[in-house]
Amino acid sequence: MFNTIQLQEILETAIKNLKFPENPKQLYDPITYIINLGGKRIRPLLVLMSTDLFGKDPNDSIHAAMAVEVFHNFTLVHDDIMDNAPLRRGKATVHEKWSTNVAILSGDVMMVEANKNLAKVNAKYLKDVLDTFNATAQGVCEGQQLDMEFEERDDVSIEEYINMIRLKTAILLGGALKLGAIIAEASENDANLIYDFGENIGIAFQLQDDILDVYADPEKFGKQVGGDIIANKKTFLLLKAFELAENENLISLQNLTNETDFNPKEKIEAVKGIYDTLDIQNIAKTTMNTYMNKALALMAQINVSDQAKAKLLELTTQLMARQF
Repeated sequence: MFNTIQLQEILETAIKNLKFPENPKQLYDPITYIINLGGKRIRPLLVLMSTDLFGKDPNDSIHAAMAVEVFHNFTLVHDDIMDNAPLRRGKATVHEKWSTNVAILSGDVMMVEANKNLAKVNAKYLKDVLDTFNATAQGVCEGQQLDMEFEERDDVSIEEYINMIRLKTAILLGGALKLGAIIAEASENDANLIYDFGENIGIAFQLQDDILDVYADPEKFGKQVGGDIIANKKTFLLLKAFELAENENLISLQNLTNETDFNPKEKIEAVKGIYDTLDIQNIAKTTMNTYMNKALALMAQINVSDQAKAKLLELTTQLMARQF
């Protein structure tokens, strides 16, 4: 078995060795740029960790890991266009650095490059790998579409929101783990269990992100605290507050989210005050922990030793250890 540092080294070497055509430069330079911006590389790492978990050489799943990493970065390029975001990982987004048209086309070709990496997977596993990858990729797009639709709606339910973050964020973690399991020849039951484990971890992680956006220490969070409140983003916290608020709190919340001319700091404090009155932070944490515990229960059912599970559980703990 490999330790986490060894798996990360395999990953970094493979990323350095990713080769794209040289011309047209305006098409391919943005791909190299976005992939070299770094990030945690969690999703491709999960592919390797899953193969390792089931007792096979993680090098066998490196092409699937690269497909996941290229696909993930493709979604970021297109998401940044849709969000009109100027920065990604502290640097200019692709559409800002080049143009929107270049970013769209570079994103398109990244999907092709992801498939070219998948095509290098051992033919014995290719059908199952393609089915899993395609279902995951399609789900991510569905999640992004729902997220955009929710911006125009005032009747989004908590259940709908959880399904949206499941699609937009969580299934890529589950899909990455299942790809690694397929290539390791895990049983169908174990491959499905590790997928469901990843999906539940992903939902818990996104709920944690919602909470951190309001309650994080600004120095540790790495982005603006209260950004979701300023943007009226339909997070778990806002939806739950609307569900529970009555009388004055409900009127205040409606007024705060309808205002177009406001002081950002005052709006954040006012909405946060309503959240505190309704105990929204603790409700959100309880929901987050429910998904986390569900994930751990699924992991417990996977038919490998506790020692083999330790690395993946340690990474999960690190992911969920961000400070409130």
